[in-house]
Amino acid sequence: MTDQTILKFGAIEHAEAGDLPGWVVVEGRPTMQTAVQHTTADGKVISGTWRASPGTYHATYTDYEFVHMIAGRIIITPDGGAPVEVGPGDAFVVEADFKGTWKIIEPVTKHFVVRVG
Repeated sequence: MTDQTILKFGAIEHAEAGDLPGWVVVEGRPTMQTAVQHTTADGKVISGTWRASPGTYHATYTDYEFVHMIAGRIIITPDGGAPVEVGPGDAFVVEADFKGTWKIIEPVTKHFVVRVG
């Protein structure tokens, strides 16, 4: 048996289209695609690539997420909080109890790592 301890993301072979659980369109007609490119053996961490078109979602998180922006611009505003604009090259985390809007200004591609549960 060969254990692979390094996995380099390549071209996306399959991406699930459709809104993620907890994400509701509130403005425009945005669409998203999620490609899970790796899941740990215990299933507790997933990573991959996410793409979305312009528009606004209200998102309710239940899991911690680390994000590295590849392309596009988003203004993320926690409910009752101040907006944060992110773009190419930015890295940030979203805590598991986040609730707020993701206003996608330009088409987005991001890499993500989610700790499930």
